[in-house]
Formats: sequence, structure tokens, C-alpha cells
Amino acid sequence: MNHTHIQQFCAKEWDQSALPQLVDYIRIPNKSPAFDPDWEKHGHMEKAVRQFEAWCRRQRIDGLAVDVVRLPGRTPLIYMDVPGTGGDPILLYGHLDKQPEMTGWRAGLGPWEPVVEGDKLYGRGSADDGYATFCALIAIRALQEQKIPHRRCVVLIEASEESGSPDLPAYIDALSDRIGTPELVICLDSGCGNYDQLWSTTSLRGLIGGTLRVDVLNEGVHSGDAGGVVPSSFRILRQLLDRIDDPETGLVHDARFNVAIPEERAKQARQVAPVLGETLFRRFPFAGSTQPATNQLHELILNRTWRPVLEITGIGGAPAPLDAGNVLRPCTEAKVSLRVPPTCDAETAVKALQSLLEKDPPNGAKVSFKPDWAAPGWHAPPMQPWLERAVDDASTRFFGKPALHMGEGATIPFMGMLGGKFPKAQFLITGVLGPGANAHGPNEFLHVPYVKKLTASVASVIAAHAEAGGKRRQ
Repeated sequence: MNHTHIQQFCAKEWDQSALPQLVDYIRIPNKSPAFDPDWEKHGHMEKAVRQFEAWCRRQRIDGLAVDVVRLPGRTPLIYMDVPGTGGDPILLYGHLDKQPEMTGWRAGLGPWEPVVEGDKLYGRGSADDGYATFCALIAIRALQEQKIPHRRCVVLIEASEESGSPDLPAYIDALSDRIGTPELVICLDSGCGNYDQLWSTTSLRGLIGGTLRVDVLNEGVHSGDAGGVVPSSFRILRQLLDRIDDPETGLVHDARFNVAIPEERAKQARQVAPVLGETLFRRFPFAGSTQPATNQLHELILNRTWRPVLEITGIGGAPAPLDAGNVLRPCTEAKVSLRVPPTCDAETAVKALQSLLEKDPPNGAKVSFKPDWAAPGWHAPPMQPWLERAVDDASTRFFGKPALHMGEGATIPFMGMLGGKFPKAQFLITGVLGPGANAHGPNEFLHVPYVKKLTASVASVIAAHAEAGGKRRQ
């Protein structure tokens, strides 16, 4: 392999082909079904699928078959198959549905308006996860351009990931005979600790949540008349939430939401901490003099990868401050989002959460918790020697630094499901969501130099998979 040519080819294809496509894609408001229940009627998802399909079909890849698979009542899925030299496949995964707009975009930027500033392409879906389709096929093309052998590759691009991938299991089952049994899974929907080297994700947290509602009255009443007689629904809500985490520290102590942290992952956290330094927390837009949860860097890594954490992502039952009168409100509701450790059973945990919140309500208030989701986490199996070498070699060649391995705090339901279906597969979970990329929030961007090097790295790992051959089973 001529690594210089591989890197040059990937960079050229991104500049001339992929980036113009991403610019057009950003303009499409194809929000995931959880955020646009009428997605089919609006047609934005279909427009994005057709755009990606057309680009994929234009790629000069030997034997490439492109199929848009449609199961009734579900978002479509783009299935691609490249025969290579045959054998059990490499499965490459990405998605094209998007998070909603979110407020707070800075002047000159917006979710559906692509903007290039320096090395960054701003816009919703640029890094999460529009780039993945282009990364996968450009990597395969780069190998074929140099006539470098690769094994069979299957590429899956789904359209419901941001909703928890509710449609993906049905597609995996429907396509199981066509997919076969993957030896290697490359998931292009994760993060990187910096933009200086290749990162491998070793674990993903699970996610449970739902809507907690507290009712104390059938209608609002004058707060001067009822205050001190009728309990505040907001106060009761606070009491219930304090059952989950410590209001002083944010720690979740309940054993049902905790697991023992594997020593290997704790060791990796201690290795990564000095490399990332204070960028671990300085990459976040803290307001005023806000400080991180702890000044121990390796503990911050474990907090966001192996420990449960609570966030309230929405509040209902209260008017905007400008419209707030002196009324004791009848109810308060909160959207509860609890990240749980990678190996915590999400289905069991969400039942425990419901029991915890509904049991013995303060003041006998009417309390209900309606679970919305229970997405499993994922813990990677140990890397086989050939893959560990391949990842490190790719990072050294294309970034000039060794690869690093770290868990991620986010949730990719696909990984837990696929890990269960293919327990003998090896996994390379990686991505472009580094410092400031801000997926799901305002000012999301794709770091263009990084994605070019990542694409070359993916090509190198695919080639190493073919070269390793029977050694993969040792």
C-alpha cells in the first residue's frame, strides 16, 4: 500500500465529491421520526435517501450493489454490498437521520444552512452522521484505485438512529441472509478525544428515560391563597428527582444503576487523561465561572463513560417567566434522561426507575412516570492483535501519533444489538465528534482535515483485515 497515495486520494475525493454533497444534505431538515412523526408526509427523509443513493451509484467501485430497502411503516435503509475477494464481510455502519434544530446557534450559523469556516463545515448532520456514507465508500474506492485486495464489505445506512434505532432490528433480521456473519464491524458514528490521532471507542453508555409528572390540583389557584396549604408540584418533583441523584454532587448511588468499572477501562482512562488534559472540560461552553464536576481528569472520563448521570432535558406545566402570574400551578412534568453504564441492563433499569419515582409519593400527590425508551449500552470485546496493530499503524501513518482508546458517554443502540447478534465479531467504533463538534446542540460542525485522515485510516484497516486472513481466528 502506498499510504501517501491513499491519503491524497481520500483528500481529493472529499474536496471534489463528498463535501459538496454534504453541503446539500445539511439543507435538508430530515429530522428523525421521534422529532418529526410526519416524516413520511413531509418527504425530507426521502429526499436525503435519494441524494445519498444517487451519489453512491455514481462511485466507480467494482461490483458495488446499491439497494434502498423499505419495510412497511419504517424509515428506509440504504444497503450496499461490495464483493471484494469474498468471505465473511466487514460491516460498515452509519445513519442519515438528524437531531432537531436546537436553539443557540451563533450569528451567521443555523441548522439547515451549511457554512464553511476554515477547516470546519457547520450544519446539522455534518458530523452526526452524514459523513459516514462518504467515508465508507471513499475508503473502499481508495483501495480499489491501488488494486489493494479487500474482503467483502457491506455498508448499512439507516434513518432512525437518532430515535433509538427502532427500525434497525427489523432490517437486520430481514437482511440477515444477505449480510452473513461479519468478522469486523466498523461503526462511523462515534467520537474522538482530539483531532490529532485515531480514536477507538471501547464502550457506550445505555440510556433510559421518560416523562415524570406531578399533579396536585385540577386547576391553578392564587398562590397567596393556596401557598402553604397546597404543596407545590415543583417541590415534590424536586424530592422525587433527589431519589435518583445527590443534589450536591450529582452522583447516582443506587446500585441498580451502577456496575463495577473494569480495571482495563480504568487504566485506559488514566492513560488518556494526560493526553487530553484540560481539553476534557474546556471544550464545553461553560457559562461564567462554572467549574467541572471534579478536577481529577481520569475521574471525568469515567464519569462520562462508566457512571450513571441524570439530566432533565425538558420541563412542562410552567409558563415562560414573562407570562408567569402569581399562581400555584396544578402540575409540573419533566423529561428524565438517565445515562446508565455500558453493561447495565437497560430494560431492568427503566423498570427500577419507574418504581423509584412512583413509590410513596410525597404528600400523597398524583405521580406518574411514563417510560419512553430503554436503549442498551455496549462494551467492546478485547481487540485481537491484528486489529490493534492495524488501528495503531493507521493512526501513526496518517496522523503521526499512536491510536488511543476510550469509552464514549453517548448511546448507539445499534451496537448493543449487533454485539448480541454477532458475539464473535471484532469492532472498530470511531468517528469525528471531537472537541466543539457539538452533535445534537447548536453549532455542530465537521472537522474536515480529520475526516480525510479518518477515511484513509478506515481504508488501511480494511486492507489489514484482508492481509491478516486466517490470523484473525487465532
